Amino acid sequence: MTFVSVIVPCFNEEETIVSLLNALYRQAWPLDSMEVIIADGMSEDETRKRIGLWTVNHPQMDVKIVDNPQRIIPAALNAALRAARGDIIVRLDAHSVPERTYVARCVSLLEAGKGDNVGGRWLIEPGADTWIARSIAVAAGHPLGAGDARYRYSDQPGEVDTVPFGAFRRELVERVGFFDETLQTNEDYEFNVRVRQAGGRIWFDPTIRSTYIARPTLSALAAQYWRYGFWKARMLYRYPSTLRWRQALPPAFVAGLVGGLFIWPVPWLRLLYLLAVGLYVLILAAAGMREALRRNDWALALGVPLALAVMHLAWGGGFWWSVVQRFLVDDAEQDKWRPNG
Repeated sequence: MTFVSVIVPCFNEEETIVSLLNALYRQAWPLDSMEVIIADGMSEDETRKRIGLWTVNHPQMDVKIVDNPQRIIPAALNAALRAARGDIIVRLDAHSVPERTYVARCVSLLEAGKGDNVGGRWLIEPGADTWIARSIAVAAGHPLGAGDARYRYSDQPGEVDTVPFGAFRRELVERVGFFDETLQTNEDYEFNVRVRQAGGRIWFDPTIRSTYIARPTLSALAAQYWRYGFWKARMLYRYPSTLRWRQALPPAFVAGLVGGLFIWPVPWLRLLYLLAVGLYVLILAAAGMREALRRNDWALALGVPLALAVMHLAWGGGFWWSVVQRFLVDDAEQDKWRPNG
């Protein structure tokens, strides 16, 4: 039986870590052929205490904690990888709850040669029992929020650019290297870029399913998507050919909003600007109304447009701030982001 190491980056996750451990305990994979390594960023809440109490009550599953003093996700993943004993690595998140067959399906697809890194479908759930948390969860899986990221909506398996989390053989890390610790997010996408450049395949299969707990508030959502945009810009400096249309739209939208201020004095250009903004608002409103009717939840009529707008503005704003900031740092710092080769 193949030995599997599940690696999990973690920081202040007292609200979700036990749900993840319970889901792993119920996996349709022998517990004696699996270990769980949690790379904790020196949590300041009760995360470690809850992990400790859980392991006392579930000694059948091997759970280890390794320190991540850098408190960034790629450093956590690398620390966990170095401690892992498994032939196959399954990367999960402290906000995720994998379905019972998650590990087994990952192993099966890897052994069938479907891909070098395999992953599946996110089922996104609210981070709190509030109308705005429900709206954020819906928006995170909506095409206007997810673009063509198939892992958020698709039921069709196939080769993709990236997958959330991912499962791969240990030898893949030996071939393409560890996660890039100069990035604070987008580390999975960057890793998969290197896999594809090395001739590997990234495979999506919707039968690999996990529940992802979305951010509970608009402020938390904005901070998350600001980070996404900021670090995507940094990654694109190194890999410009990886830009996709869904990633280009938010920066273009923010640039258009700012640019409108300069054309405001010209009446006909001002009219075009207002029409474009009005069309954007109508599209978001229509998306919110459709989801409200489909789910019989009228709070979504307001909440979904708000969440989508926050996602677009934060992602695009973070992107442009990263671009501006890059020109404010010294040459040595900029060298980190120059294209390889």
